[in-house]
Amino acid sequence: MIKMRPSKLSLVSVILSVLLFSQCVLSQLQVGFYKDTCRLVEFIVKEEVVKAIIKDRGLAAALMRMHFHDCFVRGCDASILLDSTPSSIAEKDSFANNPSLRGYEVIDNAKARLEVVCKGVVSCADIVAFAARDSIEMAGGLGYDVPAGRRDGRTSLASEIIGNLPPPTFNVDQLTQMFANKGFTQEEMVTLSGGHTLGRSHCSSFSDRLYNFSGTLKQDASLDPTYAAKLKQQCPQGSTDPNVVVPMTSTPSIADAGYYIDILANRGLFTSDHTLLTSPATANQVAENAKNPIQWKAKFAAAMLKMGQLDVLTGSEGEIRANCRVIKS
Repeated sequence: MIKMRPSKLSLVSVILSVLLFSQCVLSQLQVGFYKDTCRLVEFIVKEEVVKAIIKDRGLAAALMRMHFHDCFVRGCDASILLDSTPSSIAEKDSFANNPSLRGYEVIDNAKARLEVVCKGVVSCADIVAFAARDSIEMAGGLGYDVPAGRRDGRTSLASEIIGNLPPPTFNVDQLTQMFANKGFTQEEMVTLSGGHTLGRSHCSSFSDRLYNFSGTLKQDASLDPTYAAKLKQQCPQGSTDPNVVVPMTSTPSIADAGYYIDILANRGLFTSDHTLLTSPATANQVAENAKNPIQWKAKFAAAMLKMGQLDVLTGSEGEIRANCRVIKS
């Protein structure tokens, strides 16, 4: 449990309450949306999330990342959950998500239980949002009230990943522009990066930094030599084994400021991590987050709350899927 002085706790409450109010007005989502139609929804989702994370701590990071990957492509509409069809490759099978993204079974289990007690009521998009919040809490971060009322989308295209999800090779200007396109400030970009780089990564996502940085056939000189040597042991040159993964931060299962401490020590796994030190503004934000972990947790909760309302479908838009993997016929 995180212990905070009352003044800091009050600051967190104010930040979240103000943001919650302003965003709910704009997006038409509501805290307590299911209070009259499915009162147990958040309890059921949390129970499934807790059960899964107890078995596999890495799922906390996976479920946070799932929410991020869902919202940044077509908005928070659970398009990330749809399976591919013979005529269309879905987002989940794109190079950015397969095989790295996981945790789908947690959402499936929650949805199956909800269909028994509240058939046709709770959207898969809301389940993903609730699960991400619960995962943050399980990983030691700050919880927040999740406004609900999202509807599920009917389209999922792997081709839409490009231009919507930032690749690990982006520099700070490219990252800033992509997040700005989604309505986020540069500070919010740095804040969200600290949570969405929890978990693990396959070697192919960063091998260029070890063996062929910018086409030089050399290691990225900005990497800490000891850290680079360890990565090379785990990921030999040319390795294509999909089962080999490495932690993306020194504390891969904990929502803390470890990501920023790693970057300051030149132990950022991706180019998109180290690049945050190349701009005075983002470098200052990295240092501030490393120095004030409680403040970062509050900012991260607020940024996640904002992200969860990106381009949502509400009212009569979209649908409520019976099975999160397929659209209704």
